[in-house]
Amino acid sequence: MPVPTPTTEAITTAWRAESARLVGALTRMTRDVELAEDLAQDALVAALEQWPATGVPDNPAAWLMTTAKRRGVDHFRRADNLRRKTEELGHALGEEEQVPDLDAQVDHIEDDVLRLIFLSCHPSLSAESRAALTLRLVGGLTTGEIARGFLVSETTMGQRISRAKKTLSQAHAEFDLPTGAERVERLDDVMAVIYLIFNEGYAAAAGEHWMRPALADEGIRLARMLAALAPTEPETLGLQSLLELQGSRAAARVDDAGVPVLLEAQDRTRWDPELVRRGQAALAGARALAARGKPVGKYFLQSSIAAQHARARRSEDTDWRQIARLYDVLAEAAPGPVVEVNRAVAHGRAFGADAGLAVLDAVDPSGAAQLGDSPLLPSVRGDLFELAGRHGEAASAFADAAARSRNDAERSVLERRAEENRARMSKSG
Repeated sequence: MPVPTPTTEAITTAWRAESARLVGALTRMTRDVELAEDLAQDALVAALEQWPATGVPDNPAAWLMTTAKRRGVDHFRRADNLRRKTEELGHALGEEEQVPDLDAQVDHIEDDVLRLIFLSCHPSLSAESRAALTLRLVGGLTTGEIARGFLVSETTMGQRISRAKKTLSQAHAEFDLPTGAERVERLDDVMAVIYLIFNEGYAAAAGEHWMRPALADEGIRLARMLAALAPTEPETLGLQSLLELQGSRAAARVDDAGVPVLLEAQDRTRWDPELVRRGQAALAGARALAARGKPVGKYFLQSSIAAQHARARRSEDTDWRQIARLYDVLAEAAPGPVVEVNRAVAHGRAFGADAGLAVLDAVDPSGAAQLGDSPLLPSVRGDLFELAGRHGEAASAFADAAARSRNDAERSVLERRAEENRARMSKSG
């Protein structure tokens, strides 16, 4: 693997920061997301070829944009039957050369990024394709990086991204922002994809490691971007707050040997204070919007729960009753089996193990079926049995959860807890 140089690192930094704006602007001009990405990639290759010799330009973003537009002009000239688009791009290139500083066009460019995010989450795409395309077009990640994050081969991920682009083309997906009810629905889809990306990094569903920090970090970055682009929506701020607050715990979620550490045993001095501060600030902004009558939803409520944990200096200081009340509201606003299982944890901590088990037992069978082979339900049942001192049942539940887990680190935690409860059962017997 080549050793990174200051120039290649500068190129990587510029690309990660500007690729979404670049692809967004080019998509607006060409109305073809696949062509736009190809032009952007051409500009990246040109930077890799030229900057080591000429040095990093004063305005890397403007250099990349100008180069990509020149590639676009060349493409349309060769096509010959798209003279109108050639003239449009030539005019845009002329403006860019006259005013290379993109700051004057920031509002327009930020609109392009928002359009690109909505395009990546078009309803014609599956959830998996939306996540992959968002990471590719908005996150600026390579196909290999995305493939590693989701534990598939680079070839498989490349095919998934290629199919997603073709689906958008066949669906004649518009680059314009949706309006009205469609915009609300698509915004929900966008936030769901960003949360999916973060959650896969924060608590990996499969593989060797407990977390995939790069994916979690990318989820936080995308949430910040979305909140900045849609700052009057409490839910975008709620999503940012939730990911910042949960992400703040990353360093404390494993010990020095890399062994997972559960929330109640974490060293809270290792929580990232800057992420906590940013999360609380985003939540305060969402609350201010809510006070002016803006509706809130599940991300605002989940971030309010995360904020309760962030306020507690020690695990035993956690206000579980308030968390239980918030979960009750969340269950009304966004009902579902995952919410109910987490609500059972909160009620168990707030009102005793029997209260938590009662919530868990009330989960609708069809809801439990939605969890499939997930270890979530039996692991929480084991946790509540352990809290109640029913160690034999706890051991069985944890063993069941371990058998379901596809994540090696998670499985080791569950197996350890099963063994600990067997040991306690033997001592009491």
